[in-house]
Amino acid sequence: MFAVIRTGGKQYSVSAGDTITVMALDGVAGDKVVFDEVLFVEAEGATKIGAPRVEGASVAGEIAEQARSPKTISFKKRRRQNSKRKRGHRQDLTLVRITAIEAGA
Repeated sequence: MFAVIRTGGKQYSVSAGDTITVMALDGVAGDKVVFDEVLFVEAEGATKIGAPRVEGASVAGEIAEQARSPKTISFKKRRRQNSKRKRGHRQDLTLVRITAIEAGA
């Protein structure tokens, strides 16, 4: 059984037991989260495709940890003008362990 969910403007294909990295969610390690925006569910050979969501379907998970991405460097240089700019950025991320998938009615 697997599902496709949408969170943080991105889509993720998940199965029970998977650990996914998503954009920052509120909560601490051990908190339960529920993703209601399920776009696709495959269970026992039957598929359900949402338009835009599958009614009654949800994916439950547990926050494993709050983390940050590796530093991304944005460097801009303009040639022959002695002009350059270096900026770094680290995105806040949440690791979520998928515990259950409800296919809905």
